[in-house]
Amino acid sequence: MRRKPEEFHDGAQDGLTPLRPLDIKEIQDFDELLAGYSLTAFGGRSLGEAAEVLQAMVTDPEVTIVGTFSGAMTVAKMGLLICDMIDRGWLQVIISTGALMAHGLIEAVGQVHYKHNPGRSDEELYRLGYNRVYDTLEMESNLDYAEAVFKTVLNRMDKEQTLCSTVICRELGKYLAEVTDQPGILRNAYLKGVPVFIPAFTDSELGLDVANWMIQKACQEGKTIPEAFTTLSLNFNPFLDLGLYGQEIFKAGKLGIFTIGGGVPRNWAQQVGPFFDILQNRLGIELPFVRFHYGVRICPEPVHWGGLSGCTYREGVSWGKFVPASEGGRFAEVLCDATIAWPILIKAVAQRLVKRQQVR
Repeated sequence: MRRKPEEFHDGAQDGLTPLRPLDIKEIQDFDELLAGYSLTAFGGRSLGEAAEVLQAMVTDPEVTIVGTFSGAMTVAKMGLLICDMIDRGWLQVIISTGALMAHGLIEAVGQVHYKHNPGRSDEELYRLGYNRVYDTLEMESNLDYAEAVFKTVLNRMDKEQTLCSTVICRELGKYLAEVTDQPGILRNAYLKGVPVFIPAFTDSELGLDVANWMIQKACQEGKTIPEAFTTLSLNFNPFLDLGLYGQEIFKAGKLGIFTIGGGVPRNWAQQVGPFFDILQNRLGIELPFVRFHYGVRICPEPVHWGGLSGCTYREGVSWGKFVPASEGGRFAEVLCDATIAWPILIKAVAQRLVKRQQVR
């Protein structure tokens, strides 16, 4: 049916939000920049809207905020952003890849990462002990140094206790707090009482360091290498991580999630709603109705690639992971390299809260 001009609507009568040209001459700080972005379009609007959601999330006194982090963010020198979020009280739980925490540990003990010189081949880098992460180099000597630090922590731990990733991360953070006053993710998390979970713990340098420690102990006891591979001198139970995370969620009011990247940390964090549903429905146990009320995600992966990193919050509603927008859920998704968008977002919201005296 052909449209009739007399039936055309005006955006104002329908209550639509008018957009405004971005006038950088009037912008004095990151807060004003992202406020301006929110009234533009495309990625700029997404980032501006993310600032609004993050502000609401960190100023809601009932919210427990879960931060999930993947990708080479510490190699990319973004680790202090996590430290800053911890110190501001913007994170009550951290869930991460092991690699991100391992490279962060290397930073925390004073080691250095370097720019990659494209003129050197990867074969040469291997021979010289340089491990390439995109455009950055992690030295093998850094990993050896961090392993020696980790071994000190392992040697002083109670070998009879049941371990999991968050217990190990807490002990590493405690050690760092004793030996350095420099910021580091594990150190700052320990000092603020923020648990750090690494669901895929064995898929990381930290996991390999624990395996190396156990195999060395077994060889010292006279076992062969094949025997040592299956000799466990530490009692490590990943389900303890799941239980301890469940305890954090059980005592929470509302939930918020802040995600960099996706992968295992994001999925492991988000599955807590279905987990509680399963326990209630299959075991007849009365549990809280757990859903994330707020969410901010920065990741360049689009939905059409099919991976969880690109999965939308709207899709997560169907799994019982998020409160739908119709019931008050507030979510923002920024399809951008986190090294570009994340620092701007954090600085903008920090400035905004100071101006509004909403510092959490």
